[in-house]
Amino acid sequence: MIAVPDTSVVVDGRFKALLLDKDFIRDLERIVIAEATVAEIEHLANDGKSSGISGIAELKAIFNLSKEIFVPLEYYGKRPTKYEIAGAKKGDIDSIIREAAMDLGATLITGDIIQKDIAEAKGIDSIYLKPYKKVKLRIEDFFDSETLSVHLKDGIIPVRKKGKPGSIVLDKFDKIYNEDEIKEISLDILERAKTTKDSFIELDEKGASVVQLQEYRIVITSPPFSDGFEVTAVRPVRKLTLEDYNLSDPLMKRLEIAEGILIAGAPGMGKSTFAQAIAEYYASLEKIVKTMEKPRDLNVQPEITQYTALEGDMAKTGDILLLVRPDFTVFDEMRVTNDFKIYADMRLAGVGMVGVVHATKPIDAIQRFIGRIELGIIPQLIDTIIFIKNGEVNQVLDLEFLVKVPYGMNEADLARPIVEIKDFYTKTPLYEIYTYGEQVVVMPLKARRKETSPMKKLALSKLKEKLNSELGMPFELEAVSDSRIALYVKNDDIPSIIGKEGKNIKALENSIGFSIDVRPMEKSKPEKKGRIPVQVDFKEKYIIINVEKKFTRKNVKIFIEDDYLDEFSVPKSGKIKISNKNPLSEQIEDGIMNGKNLYIIL
Repeated sequence: MIAVPDTSVVVDGRFKALLLDKDFIRDLERIVIAEATVAEIEHLANDGKSSGISGIAELKAIFNLSKEIFVPLEYYGKRPTKYEIAGAKKGDIDSIIREAAMDLGATLITGDIIQKDIAEAKGIDSIYLKPYKKVKLRIEDFFDSETLSVHLKDGIIPVRKKGKPGSIVLDKFDKIYNEDEIKEISLDILERAKTTKDSFIELDEKGASVVQLQEYRIVITSPPFSDGFEVTAVRPVRKLTLEDYNLSDPLMKRLEIAEGILIAGAPGMGKSTFAQAIAEYYASLEKIVKTMEKPRDLNVQPEITQYTALEGDMAKTGDILLLVRPDFTVFDEMRVTNDFKIYADMRLAGVGMVGVVHATKPIDAIQRFIGRIELGIIPQLIDTIIFIKNGEVNQVLDLEFLVKVPYGMNEADLARPIVEIKDFYTKTPLYEIYTYGEQVVVMPLKARRKETSPMKKLALSKLKEKLNSELGMPFELEAVSDSRIALYVKNDDIPSIIGKEGKNIKALENSIGFSIDVRPMEKSKPEKKGRIPVQVDFKEKYIIINVEKKFTRKNVKIFIEDDYLDEFSVPKSGKIKISNKNPLSEQIEDGIMNGKNLYIIL
């Protein structure tokens, strides 16, 4: 028997393994390798494809093995043209190899079922080798139940990340692996990816391969792309649902109606895990959900179809999705300008979008759109920004489009369209985005407002002291502007506050240096059951909420009138400190300046 192996069984070692079968080599007269097979392997290797590199190694092994088993090895035919090599995926090379087997009256050895069927249709004897299998992946040996990722590089101590986002530790192995061992692990991964269910080679370029091997996302790199052979494997440790994040009721209600969501956070903070949870949440609401990923690494339920870049172009994927008409699409890892334009195009077409972007701060997620998308359109594209830090929802932002005078400007003719970024829970404006000349300005509001805060606090403090010492009547205060304060008193007390010919009110105004508007006080709201009033001290760097020590080590909820702010654990001192950098600090300050009361409830 003359054996003519094709490329499919050479590159993955199946033909080499067949030569070790005594029953097979008993009737083997000679081995003939078509020049077309050599040319295809050489082309793959020159392109840096891992299959080409492994194919050359297999050709060497077959040559050496033929000597050991005393079976002649020959090469047959002419080298194919570059056009025939380019058409390898269309069957041009397979056709040349079949013709070689026919000319020689040989048996074709193949691992391609289509190649086998066509050969038999032409009367060519053939042997089909089933996919190469191993019981266990070498890469799996590096994982345990807590491992997130494994990092292997030739000549370097392998490491693995264990834990969860925000509390990850680096665990080192004892053995150092050389280049040949890393190559062996790589080839094993690639062979399994071709034959294992739910596995595929996502990308195979010069010096880099991306493989999905069941639950493992694996990147294999080699020179010239990297300075050495490296294998990085990532595996989700556990799957989360939205319930696992303990989201507040207001945020859950927002997700029910939101249609333009951005999930932002630094690398490794858990953005994709949260995106997977949102995708499955919308699927549970009987929504049609798809994903756009390159590579496809979201761990979602089978009902959610995962799309990658069609022919390397996400724009083509977007065109397909517009025909499919999903209710929601999760666009994982938006990086380049075209990604943001595709997100905008699909959102404006009416598709609910969930985009995932890298950002070190919540506002950075919006800044990724500036300059790529027209500023006035951004609020139509994005209604909710969710910032993930250490695997948890750290902050949620809300967007609103307004026409107003930017903060810090006074003239009415300076009014312009503004995108206002607010804290979702407190509704406190945090940033204003607008055009100024040819520039787009992202203006933080908190620092600007803080400049006048000490003056307002001093004025209110003086006025309170004056009224408490002289009048002894109930009153409320509100800071109307930087130079005017509203004083609310009962109707019966208004004459005594103003005085004859306004003498009393003028004295008060001269005392504090501010104009005072005297207004009738509305009927006070009855204090709700269980609410305990507390006092606040304003310091340079923080505010202090003074709570009775009997509540030490208990959790209390903080309210400004009827507005819930947050929950805190009362320290041993009974003093809850909130940094002035925290948006809550500003909300409490503004509330108190406007005459509102601060409460706690157990």
